[in-house]
Amino acid sequence: MAKEQLDVLHALDTAKTQLYHFTAIVIAGMGFFTDAYDLFCISLVTKLLGRIYYHVDGSPTPGSLPPQVSAAVNGVAFCGTLSGQLFFGWLGDKLGRKKVYGMTLMLMVLCSLASGLSLGHSPASVISTLCFFRFWLGFGIGGDYPLSATIMSEYANKKTRGAFIAAVFAMQGFGILAGGVFAIVISAVFKNRFPAPPYSVDPITSTVPAADYVWRIILMFGAFPAALTYYWRLKMPETARYTALVAKNAEQAASDMSKVLNQKFEAREPKPEAFSENASNTFGLFSREFLRRHGLHLLGTTTTWFLLDIAFYSQNLFQKDIFSAIGAIPKGATMNALEEVFRIARAQTLIALCGTVPGYWFTVVFIDIIGRFTIQMMGFGMMTAFMLGLAIPYKYWTSPGHHIGFVVMYGFTFFFANFGPNSTTFIVPAEIFPARLRSTCHGISAAAGKLGAIIGSFGFLFLAQNPNPALTDHGYPPGIGVRNSLFLLAACNLVGLFCTFLVPEAKGKSLEEISGERGKEEVV
Repeated sequence: MAKEQLDVLHALDTAKTQLYHFTAIVIAGMGFFTDAYDLFCISLVTKLLGRIYYHVDGSPTPGSLPPQVSAAVNGVAFCGTLSGQLFFGWLGDKLGRKKVYGMTLMLMVLCSLASGLSLGHSPASVISTLCFFRFWLGFGIGGDYPLSATIMSEYANKKTRGAFIAAVFAMQGFGILAGGVFAIVISAVFKNRFPAPPYSVDPITSTVPAADYVWRIILMFGAFPAALTYYWRLKMPETARYTALVAKNAEQAASDMSKVLNQKFEAREPKPEAFSENASNTFGLFSREFLRRHGLHLLGTTTTWFLLDIAFYSQNLFQKDIFSAIGAIPKGATMNALEEVFRIARAQTLIALCGTVPGYWFTVVFIDIIGRFTIQMMGFGMMTAFMLGLAIPYKYWTSPGHHIGFVVMYGFTFFFANFGPNSTTFIVPAEIFPARLRSTCHGISAAAGKLGAIIGSFGFLFLAQNPNPALTDHGYPPGIGVRNSLFLLAACNLVGLFCTFLVPEAKGKSLEEISGERGKEEVV
């Protein structure tokens, strides 16, 4: 059983930070920029969709999407993402990371454009078409998770690997921020160009005909950043670890890495066949050997990601409902449709700028210093504390004059989600599994997360629209469904904290060492 690594793998582990590292971060990161933009921009326009397509003539209040329609519009992309994570994760191990990397991006480009072109003769047909293309958009986004994480982990050196993978994922924060900024700009342009009076019972007057263009432009813009990096994805070489350890072609691995590292390698002993003698390179995903070595690790990565995404995506998708419930955003009846989009986008942009984006980059700076385990434990713990800090005195936060305090504490939950488990749950599955199963296991872990996002998006909607009459009778405001949701999200975070103990620390170790491919019998 080989104790050494191939020269090229050792060189990757010990390489100094070079231009190709930053190039890989940008190429992979722009995919996540697009992912976040596409997944979260829908929350900016759902209220506008309700005003345009579901207004009831004679109603004294603005139109809104029926609960089941709102859940479908918000959640259908997650169903596609879950499917894409499983499919492309498996395909990335079978065909190679590079061969399927461009496919996911092209699917995202086409479906972003198609989502904005959703047409129909009735509101139901427009929404159905939108949901169809949002599903396939999510399918492409799903493939980006395991492929980007695996590619970046296999390119990086062991000293700063966590920071490089975290930097790729941190582009999500800029994607969320860009979605809010772009929605602010578009709604402001159309609001000033086509002024409308405060809400009236006439949906055409209330929304102005041009409002139908606003949500379409916002959705279609997601194709632009993805298209920019398509060519560069096709030019990336296959990772040396896949070529050497899975494809068993050490010569090609040496040739590819010679180009990116600007130094000459020779495929000397030990040959990649020596690695295949190790049981870690031969057992299958459903084997007893995998269960013995990595079963608890896969359970840990799936459960922590599942629990995290219940909270994280509920918070992101339904910020507008939470802000409306506490009075931070005025009621829809007091403003026209474009003004409402503007205010929702402004509130979400403020949260992204002050909480979401800084949290991601704190992880980039500290993950290789204090480790994945510590950051994940701290993040789950602080999210639990802040959720309870919002939920227990909920009546206080919803009273006049205290909305700013609520928004500040709410922003801290995003900060510690991203300087915490939202980043680490993405990073760790790309490090702790063998090369031949790495993309598949990351896809399974990510799919568990998206199952949590689906539960969060549907469950939060149900709870928020079904307040507890008993509590309402005791003086709590009608939005008490939000309070129930905050308690449940705090519980999810607390359970996630305990599940973190199933996940090993990968700081400072090579991928082959942590996965057992260097002859280690167990992952330490």
